[in-house]
Parts: sequence; C-alpha cells; structure tokens
Amino acid sequence: MSNNSKPAAKITMFPITAAVWRNEKDGRPFYSVSFQRAYKDGDGNRQYTDSFGAGDLLLLAKVADLAHSEVEKLRGADRASQESDE
Repeated sequence: MSNNSKPAAKITMFPITAAVWRNEKDGRPFYSVSFQRAYKDGDGNRQYTDSFGAGDLLLLAKVADLAHSEVEKLRGADRASQESDE
C-alpha cells in the first residue's frame, strides 16, 4: 500500500467529513474512506472524532453516499487511464 499524505478527495457536510484515500496493491489501485466529525471542546478549540451520535447518522449517511459516488468516479478515471496506457 502506498502512504499518501493527502486524500484523493474530500467530501464535507459540516461537521462531517469523508476523506477518500487511494492505495495500490500488486499494482492495482483501490480506495478506502475515513470519516470524522468536528466539534469544539470546552475551551472552544476545534477537535475531531471518529465517533458519531444518533443525531449525526443521517448526515453521515449522506456524506457516505457522496463518498461512494466519488470513489466510483475515481475508479472510472483509473480504468480510463489504464486503457489509454495499453
């Protein structure tokens, strides 16, 4: 797996963000997605967590749907690139 420092894409519907990560195994790309929720701590500093409350779930589902669409778009671009290389 490659260790990319930047995600291939980000989808945000505040306070939830999905990061789409491109990796490779055996020369073939694959994608994974991580989710986080922003919040402010008691001192007013922005913090992030990967824990979601019941009130976050509908928005999390919407962000996940958009992340799925983005992954499919990236896969399509990978396939097109492979075809043009052949």
